[in-house]
Amino acid sequence: MDGSLPGSSIHGIFQARVLEWGAIAFSSHALKRSKSIGLLSLFLKGSVTPLVMNNQTDVTEFIFLGFSNHPNLQGLFFLIFLVIYLTTLLGNTLIIISTGISSALHTPMYYFLSNLSFLDICYTSTTIPVMLMNFFREKKTISYDSCLSQVFFLVTCAGAECVLLAAMAYDRYVAICHPLQYPVLMSVKVCVFLVTGSWLCGLVNSVTHTVLAATLTLCGPNQISHFLCDIPFLLKLSCSDTSLNEFVLHVASATIGLSPCLFTAVSYILIISAILRIPSAQGRRKAFSTCASHLTVVVVFYGTANFNYDRPREGYSLDMDILVSVLFCVMTPMLNPIIYSLRNKEVKCALRKLVGGCPTATPKPGFHEDPGTESTIFMKLDLWHSFNFIFIQGVEDSLPDM
Repeated sequence: MDGSLPGSSIHGIFQARVLEWGAIAFSSHALKRSKSIGLLSLFLKGSVTPLVMNNQTDVTEFIFLGFSNHPNLQGLFFLIFLVIYLTTLLGNTLIIISTGISSALHTPMYYFLSNLSFLDICYTSTTIPVMLMNFFREKKTISYDSCLSQVFFLVTCAGAECVLLAAMAYDRYVAICHPLQYPVLMSVKVCVFLVTGSWLCGLVNSVTHTVLAATLTLCGPNQISHFLCDIPFLLKLSCSDTSLNEFVLHVASATIGLSPCLFTAVSYILIISAILRIPSAQGRRKAFSTCASHLTVVVVFYGTANFNYDRPREGYSLDMDILVSVLFCVMTPMLNPIIYSLRNKEVKCALRKLVGGCPTATPKPGFHEDPGTESTIFMKLDLWHSFNFIFIQGVEDSLPDM
């Protein structure tokens, strides 16, 4: 006989059902909570891991691979580039000093030359000292900030030299094609304006590239297959979008590089056509000698620059890349004073003044030098010469010897 109260069995069944429903609800809530925790942990794991990886791959220094293929020749390389650097400093410094101490060299041509020499000193001093120090290091490194600084000064000097060479071509064009207007067209104000404009073009171009390079996200590896920092090498190491940098680089190449080159080419086309119209062979030879040195410098500069930046990168070894860059970045600044001015008798006379004086040159018979015309010489001819012959002789004798 069951002693339970009537309906107690129903009450027990109801309690069991309630407990079962509660257990099911609690287990489903626990399952949802565990899933939420799992998703949160996966999210945190995915967000933390890249931070850790970025901290591990952020570039704080660069390793130069230039000259690394010849570890046994580091001492020889050091001596060679030390001699080149000292020769560059000596030659360009002598140009600056000679143009300052000699009144005969206070002309637009030598004013441009002194600025070109100063540019070459800055250009080589940006790259060669770092390279010389790295010859004694097992790991040839440069810090991130030093690399950007090198890019800034390198691009500034290169851009300013491109525009300055075009200004020097304009000077030669006026001297040969418009000799009687030379004192007016190449006045002191014009020369200062051209030199200042050259520096400003290089500076604006360099600031733009350096600021854009500083915004790049650089990831490993941090190795540069060269002995200096330059914009194309940093773009290769970037793991971010470089489309803006490449666009600005192409625009700068057209404005700072190609435009002065075309201007120089057009100037020399006009110069050569004017020289060919001179009837005497001696006159043509004298006229051509005034621009031959500058033309040589232009061909060397733009030739090595074009081969260094515009040639295809595939199919060339590291040694060939280094050789081409050495010709452009190291040899050209050393050759400029030798090609352009050190063989000039006026420069040699100015240098001799430093050690004992130089005899004053006597004027040629039949010539008169006007001191107010910046070395423009006019010939005294008889009345029976035609005006055309007078003009041609004036062109021949108004050009300074180079």
